[in-house]
Amino acid sequence: MAETKKQTYIEGIGRRKEAVARVRIYPSAKGGIVVNDKPLEEYFTLARLHKTVHAPLALTETLGMSITVVVKGGGTTAQAEAIRLGIARALVEHKAELRGDLKKAGFLKRDARVVERKKFGLKKARKDSQWSKR
Repeated sequence: MAETKKQTYIEGIGRRKEAVARVRIYPSAKGGIVVNDKPLEEYFTLARLHKTVHAPLALTETLGMSITVVVKGGGTTAQAEAIRLGIARALVEHKAELRGDLKKAGFLKRDARVVERKKFGLKKARKDSQWSKR
């Protein structure tokens, strides 16, 4: 019976609006970033979203790792920002001395802003129907 060698990974979870990203970093493997079983460039077609995802890796100069991501919910920008937070958290778990640089750049902050709910009797969260005098 052949033994299967388990790859060790570091996990980080990132959230933004409705998007939740579960990031796994494999430090020993040499590969790219795979998001929902697709390469990063195929999943996110915009270059600015590639920059957003790569930002913590470029800042800490740790680009040679293999990263897999499972992301659900939200739009593309929220998903990219959730992935960025997840990568930053996993990097801090991997090497604690990276925390200062990542924190200074703001990559360890969770942006808690979410869409306000619609209230009954209104058209949107705060928009009311136009008032008419007569």
